[in-house]
Amino acid sequence: MAQSRTPSVLFICVKNAGKSQMAAGLISKIGGDTVEVYSAGTNPGAEINALSAEALREVGVDITANTPKPIDPQLIREVDVVVTLGRDARVPSDPGSRLEHWDTDEPSERGIDGIERMRLVRDDIAARVNDLAARLCSKPSQSG
Repeated sequence: MAQSRTPSVLFICVKNAGKSQMAAGLISKIGGDTVEVYSAGTNPGAEINALSAEALREVGVDITANTPKPIDPQLIREVDVVVTLGRDARVPSDPGSRLEHWDTDEPSERGIDGIERMRLVRDDIAARVNDLAARLCSKPSQSG
């Protein structure tokens, strides 16, 4: 029996409390069950960043029930694409050509903080996620 395989992506940031959770939530909204979505952190925080969650709620995405998770090395090997977000996130093993690094906007460097900062970060990530979702969903299905 040949079966189409769903494309998969792992988003990684340092704390898995903001940027990677935002990216995962946004691509889940866009792709629904057409993309397997994971997120993790190199040094996971204790809880989801409240401002990240608030900025996503404004666009109809709820990540408040999520919790930061550590990176699963097996998952890095299995997903189709690994995306690191921010300047400090590093992948512990080399996923080769499947790695994308998104040097996301950091409005705090321009003196923008609070919810306005998070909205700008969200919008930057959303544009990148839209591009990635289009690429993942346009790939020919693999069959086994």
